Amino acid sequence: MSQSLPLPLDVRLTNMATTLFLTALLLGCAAAGLWWALRSPAFAIRGITLHGDTAHSSPDGLRARVAQRLSGNFFTLDLQAARAVFQSAPWVRSAQVRRVFPDRLEVTLREYAPVAFWGEGGSQMVDEQGRVFDTGGIAGDVGNLPRLSGPPGQAALTLEAFHALNAALAPAGLGLRALELTPRGGWRAELDNGGVVELGRGAPADLAARAGVLTATAPEVAARHQRGPRDIEFADLRYQAGYALRLRGLTTEPASQPPRPGASPARR
Repeated sequence: MSQSLPLPLDVRLTNMATTLFLTALLLGCAAAGLWWALRSPAFAIRGITLHGDTAHSSPDGLRARVAQRLSGNFFTLDLQAARAVFQSAPWVRSAQVRRVFPDRLEVTLREYAPVAFWGEGGSQMVDEQGRVFDTGGIAGDVGNLPRLSGPPGQAALTLEAFHALNAALAPAGLGLRALELTPRGGWRAELDNGGVVELGRGAPADLAARAGVLTATAPEVAARHQRGPRDIEFADLRYQAGYALRLRGLTTEPASQPPRPGASPARR
């Protein structure tokens, strides 16, 4: 029975050296190929395809704006950074970005759905979740939306109060055009008929309760003077035992006098 003899040491060393050389050569070629791919202009981002909501965003303008802020090519582009760039654009709530070989990006956009203007300027709005976003001065066709205002960080609370008050005022055929949370914590509302309501401090449920008292009794009070709830010009609900009411052409207290502690309000 024959038995194979071990290879001489010099042959084994030669084989090992050859294997190491070929391995290093292959790794070097792979590294060179990777280096070329990472830097080759052949893989530069040459196009951006937009899908989704673009009602308030010009696709061409958005592409031009974003392209200037993207760095890297198809392989090196940071998708999270690209997503953040798209989401920094006015109206854009979210963006999904993916690569399309060999040189394109495909982006799906979702815009905010506004329910009100926010603040005194015209560049900010608020969505149904109470998130404030910037419109870049492009409001577009958003309809006759109300205006909410308040201290920073209070948009969600103000929106909650707006919904609560609207529901409380609806039985009297009234709605809100604007609602303000003042820096001192008081609430002031503008009705859709142009009237103003001072609501005082409190949570949305407290405001709704006060407005509910007004809508339950103001029609009867107004009817005594041949008027209706939509003739309300001013109402002060900061009293504990009643409210002050001014109808168009009629007042229950001097118009120039603000409510005072201990003042006699209009009784319900």
